[in-house]
Amino acid sequence: MQANDAQTLVLCALADGPLHGYAINTAIEELTGERLGPGSLYGALARLESKRLIEPLDGQGRQRPVRLTPLGREVLERELRAMARVADAGLRSLGVNPA
Repeated sequence: MQANDAQTLVLCALADGPLHGYAINTAIEELTGERLGPGSLYGALARLESKRLIEPLDGQGRQRPVRLTPLGREVLERELRAMARVADAGLRSLGVNPA
């Protein structure tokens, strides 16, 4: 899985609301059937925060929840719409009706 894929998965996991790292990875596992490795997960979180697509919330103990910023929501929507167009085109090319 590439870094951009990990970042998109993290943004998708956060679309329903704030989560901490373990909960993000659990949501990703429910979505894809696989967990991200710690380096991929926390690397994606650091990159997304540096791009101001997510922001930390006050956490308790070791848990540090993060949430999407308004910019993060915009970027996620744009990325998902682009992915949907590619998927639709690929399915049509295969002779399969897109959902």
